[in-house]
Amino acid sequence: MVGLSGNWSRPSYFAAKYLMEKGYTVIPVNPHYKEILGRKSYASLREIDGPVDVVNLFQRSERVADFLEDAMALKASAFWMQLGIVNKEAAEKAVDLGMVPVMDRCMKIEYARLFGGLTWSGVNTGIISAKRPNKIP
Repeated sequence: MVGLSGNWSRPSYFAAKYLMEKGYTVIPVNPHYKEILGRKSYASLREIDGPVDVVNLFQRSERVADFLEDAMALKASAFWMQLGIVNKEAAEKAVDLGMVPVMDRCMKIEYARLFGGLTWSGVNTGIISAKRPNKIP
């Protein structure tokens, strides 16, 4: 998770903690920390001994393309740009490099949506559901 913060109030921290509680291995990438959530934090993607399934980016839209080559070197299958992050050129290049790009989506919210955890996470609006309705409205 590139840009994972050690500050508990940041969205990246909350998302990483949630995903770890669901059994995912989260590798922090942030040069400002030695450890986050009990895991070694790497200064860059290049320091990680791959492979990595998904490179999840908490970075500004204009910076995400900087991580494409390193993501490819790690044999990442997906290049995930978090909620609010959109870079169409980087997404196109990710496809060219053999990765599936995801833009403007939060991995924590998507997990909760797909596996029925929206009520727990406090965003159960009744509009988005991972379950089929019993009847057609």
